[in-house]
Amino acid sequence: MIPARAQSVGQVQGNTADSTAFAAVIEGQIAAFARDDADAAFALASPDIRRAFMTAERFMQMVRSGFQPVYRPRAYSFGDPAMIEGTPVQPVQVIGPDGRGVVALYRMERQSDGSWRIAGVTLHPTGERGI
Repeated sequence: MIPARAQSVGQVQGNTADSTAFAAVIEGQIAAFARDDADAAFALASPDIRRAFMTAERFMQMVRSGFQPVYRPRAYSFGDPAMIEGTPVQPVQVIGPDGRGVVALYRMERQSDGSWRIAGVTLHPTGERGI
């Protein structure tokens, strides 16, 4: 569910390398969650997120309590990235641990070194149930 005013990242930036980088960062964080590696997961969050939570453990507590679908997904797949209100967003279709589907919209932020970090995630239930 991407708003109608969204434009594909490719249309806006002409850079498919960014969408590959988005997927690598998100997959890295999901893998860190699977290992319960708070430090690795926290390192992939944007500086603003890291400042807000101050410690990797506080960050993981928030993820465990409010973001179970991305903390322990049964399955996930990437949609087409888009620019929404000037922010690159990577949609990810997720089947959570309870079998319910959500679309996770990852807001991505480019760092001064050219790398990407996750600047926030919103979960949108799809009403679908997975296997």
